[in-house]
Amino acid sequence: MLEAFGLSDPGCVRTNNEDYFISDKACGIFILADGMGGAQAGEHASRISAEYLYSFLLSMGGVDGLVTLESGFVEAHRAVREVAREHPEMDGMGTTMLAALEVAPNQMQVASVGDSRAYLASAGQLSLVTRDQTWVAEVGSKLGLSADALKSHPMRHVLTMAIGSEEALRVDSQVVSFDVGDQLLLCSDGLHGVVEEQFLAAALLSEKSLSEKCHYLVEAAKAKGGPDNVTVVLIQVV
Repeated sequence: MLEAFGLSDPGCVRTNNEDYFISDKACGIFILADGMGGAQAGEHASRISAEYLYSFLLSMGGVDGLVTLESGFVEAHRAVREVAREHPEMDGMGTTMLAALEVAPNQMQVASVGDSRAYLASAGQLSLVTRDQTWVAEVGSKLGLSADALKSHPMRHVLTMAIGSEEALRVDSQVVSFDVGDQLLLCSDGLHGVVEEQFLAAALLSEKSLSEKCHYLVEAAKAKGGPDNVTVVLIQVV
């Protein structure tokens, strides 16, 4: 059985929140999107993509979940692009999207586009499940630049893939197996780009409740300046 809690906050700098999440433990569907685009278009992109994917997954009824989740990403991508075509003021809008779908007992498929991340806390260790689709991860890291240089590089926030972009969609996807007590953290870069992974690990491995952990992580990001919207969804096998 799954337990889950989600929380989103605009942070300390931005007046609007372009993050959007859906947490449905009964259906085993968890989605997080981090929008981008001017004139509040990012808010629309994240909401449209998350709600479209959620509706798509519900309509499919979990049939062949591995293929279904990736197909849902493609359909959400098309939906965001169609809205942008119909509304010129939203041209260029896009969003990251991260989703976890229960595909079997104690197994979840995790799929992502962009740089929102999923972490697995298991057996006292924290591991990164997803792969960032960013310039730093896909280009900069292959140029021999140091970790410190990449952290301060002017291209460090540039995505190489997003829902709504003009490129053919590349969906990163894998299946994660769980034991009782394991936790899966979905988060936007307002958290993982601000708070160190050691802090994330300590929080998840603490004795706090899921709700307390989510609030603790959001407040930690805000204590470091909260430069971006921050969203967390925490899922646990109980």
